[in-house]
Amino acid sequence: MSESLTKSNTGELGQAMHQLMAELYPICRSITGDGVRESLRRLQQQIPLTIHEVPTGTQVFDWTVPREWNVRDAYVKDANGVKVIDFQQCNLHLVNYSVPIQQKISLAELKQHLFSLPEQPTLVPYRTSYYQENWGFCVSDHLLQSLAEGEYEVYIDSTLADGHLSYGEYYLPGESEDEVLISCHSCHPALCNDNLSGLALSTFLAQHLQTEPRRYSYRFLFIPGTIGSITWLALHEAQTAKIIHGLVVACVGDPGQPHYKRSRQGNAEIDRAVIHVLQQAGEPYQVLDFSPYGYDERQYCSPGFNLPVGSLTRTPHGRFPQYHTSADNLAFVQPQYLADSLALYIAVCDLLENNYCYLNTNPKCEPQLGRRGLYSVFGGRKETKTDELAMLWVLNCSDGHYSLLDIAERSGLPFAQISQVAAILKQHGLLTGCSA
Repeated sequence: MSESLTKSNTGELGQAMHQLMAELYPICRSITGDGVRESLRRLQQQIPLTIHEVPTGTQVFDWTVPREWNVRDAYVKDANGVKVIDFQQCNLHLVNYSVPIQQKISLAELKQHLFSLPEQPTLVPYRTSYYQENWGFCVSDHLLQSLAEGEYEVYIDSTLADGHLSYGEYYLPGESEDEVLISCHSCHPALCNDNLSGLALSTFLAQHLQTEPRRYSYRFLFIPGTIGSITWLALHEAQTAKIIHGLVVACVGDPGQPHYKRSRQGNAEIDRAVIHVLQQAGEPYQVLDFSPYGYDERQYCSPGFNLPVGSLTRTPHGRFPQYHTSADNLAFVQPQYLADSLALYIAVCDLLENNYCYLNTNPKCEPQLGRRGLYSVFGGRKETKTDELAMLWVLNCSDGHYSLLDIAERSGLPFAQISQVAAILKQHGLLTGCSA
């Protein structure tokens, strides 16, 4: 764990991330529109985010940037004028991208536009109609079954017109132009784990990295799902050559165990780095092989790019019962799990930042470590014996071909210990950097 993220402040950071989510929760977001802009402006209060606008109709590979959707109000009233469905009470009630309508219809016709979850009768589902003009409402199945015969007034005050796709970007330069990509989706409305948790964690990770010396440059993207990553990749194709590590951030606030989905490459440095961090965390975790189904990693890992981008979540999408329902709320995500996830992300970045390759300056047999006082440098630590073993591993493997992560994996010792030992050996002139 980074020195700046200690046990004493993880609770505070978790609470701060949860508070940011609470501020964003009421905003109705979609793949375009004012809700996205308002959310990005809120994030600008935390980090110097640049908001980009891509016009409707822009060709992005096989896709086209869609028309912009905005909504002001929506409801359904019964024959007595009582609102039985009200967008103002829960923005999940309205099918995302519903076209405007104001008319009176029968219950039978209304039911053709209502969506519920019979297997979860108290919850409101999340539904969209991005690329097919339609309208609809989402309701609990209890409400659906309670609707009486009669005439209903349907009102949706929305617009679907030429506009822009908005996304946020924050570039944090380092010593190298090689980039670490951190990407999260910004399009979901009142859904907390999926994916206000990703927005919050990415923001706080950026804040943390601002304060640290950086070997790599970091690019943070806050983009609508699928069309956002496709748009960014289409407009920055040449720039993708600089991306050497990447993670898609989603579902990081629930109580489930961490899951890591490998990049398409399968054994890229980012894959190995995340898996090593999870191994050393000492808690249960799962590693999933790459699949072309999921979040934006499937765009970054498409064969024309094949970027080393994986996804580090807690419970993956679709595997928790609250997924895409009104139960994915502020009570479902907890500050402690947000803080735990942030600690994992910081540990992964720390590993990437310190994964150097060295040359042993005394490669013919072991150097005399006792003469240099290196056997006593760790005196008083419980790990003294393993520190000494770590020194021998680092010296033996530092032939210009092994990185510190390679050594940690081969020795079975924690990367943090290998890195610390390497720094001490370098101070004593026994290691020198190499370009491998």
